[in-house]
Amino acid sequence: MRLFRVPIWLFGVQLAAARFCVYLDQWHSTILPGKEITTGVDCAIMAFANSSLFVESPPGEYTPFAPISEIRGRFANGTKLLIAIGGWGDTAGFSAGSKEDAGRKQYAKNVADMVNKHGFDGVDIDWEYPGGNGLDYKETSNSAKKSEIDNFPLFLKEIRNAIGTEKQLSIAVPGRKSDMIAYTPENGPAIWESVDFVNIMTYDLINRRDNVTAHHTSVKGCLETVQNYLDIKLSPEKINLGFAFYAKYFTLDPKANCTSEKPVGCPIVHGEFENGTDAGTSGSVTFEVAEISPPRAPVGVSPNATCGPLNGFRCEDGFCCSSAGYCGETPQHCNSGCQPNYGKCDGVDTGGSFRRARTNGMTDKEQGGRYYVDEQAKLFWTWETTDLIARKFEQIVCAKKLGGVMAWGLGLDSYDWSHLEAVEKGMEGYKGTAR
Repeated sequence: MRLFRVPIWLFGVQLAAARFCVYLDQWHSTILPGKEITTGVDCAIMAFANSSLFVESPPGEYTPFAPISEIRGRFANGTKLLIAIGGWGDTAGFSAGSKEDAGRKQYAKNVADMVNKHGFDGVDIDWEYPGGNGLDYKETSNSAKKSEIDNFPLFLKEIRNAIGTEKQLSIAVPGRKSDMIAYTPENGPAIWESVDFVNIMTYDLINRRDNVTAHHTSVKGCLETVQNYLDIKLSPEKINLGFAFYAKYFTLDPKANCTSEKPVGCPIVHGEFENGTDAGTSGSVTFEVAEISPPRAPVGVSPNATCGPLNGFRCEDGFCCSSAGYCGETPQHCNSGCQPNYGKCDGVDTGGSFRRARTNGMTDKEQGGRYYVDEQAKLFWTWETTDLIARKFEQIVCAKKLGGVMAWGLGLDSYDWSHLEAVEKGMEGYKGTAR
């Protein structure tokens, strides 16, 4: 697939070099590239430290998932290395630590001590999300989290004071407007004042709470998300546009007549149970070697309840191998995303469906999203391509003069590193407004 090169005249020759941040997470660290592949990355973010570690005194102990020296060695000298705290589903520590002034100061001190102990260059606060709509939204109502809206900017201010100006402070923020509960016109300026840059998660724009198909990271959707933040006074030079190195799938309503000619707005089955837990009818697939290459034959029964192509183990008879590579009996293990080569499977073969999607996928040129309607498996697929990455540079990064980009995440693109390289090519010569 040919990569689009952004014309040099779009860049603005007097502007400073832009940021390129990439997350590294503990769940996708089997195959990570070295310096020869990560050219152009100047900001790496290790994910995650649990948010609850920093609430009490003395704090809990954070243990990196890999030696810091090993991670630094995968990038060029001078690359900043940050630690991300939180992540999807981890909000308890943030909620507790941000409640009162004394607690905010203690939390911030503990974070600063951890950053200094491990030699990080900064910290990324990944609270999903202050004010509600997180994983626990059915257990704890948004109204019960209302105080977090005003506590959030105070919380960030204390962390900034504790780590000082020589360390970087960033935040990961939602892509869906409905999740921007704490990011209000009134509080936005106070939030932006404390941080060096903002990683906008311009992906997952459709999730399991939706009832019709949509692109999860289209050009049009990402542009609308960026504009939502510009509208609440986030300076473009502090914005990092997010790229997703994974595809998402959703089970189509069997009663609906969903076709490739109409990819958006087609009914999908419920992705959650009444209590908010995953119904196993949707999920994601990365661009890793194990996800794209044909599955290898199992080497034996799993000794530790892990399974799948990465380690070659199959589950015991009667157990399913989930898309995440764990043996179990729940709908999350046995429905869509289960791996039939490595255990019992009640759902469709998403691996085979994804390979068909990559071969036969189509591009929605109007909205700027890649998709595939698998009529055999009754799945809708949505993902990012290298051409669409280039289009985002032209129509979003350049057009809005953003400060940089970020990607989730490095280990998810190990099949051929093509998405990483596409972002690197987009960054070549690009001069954003980052300082």
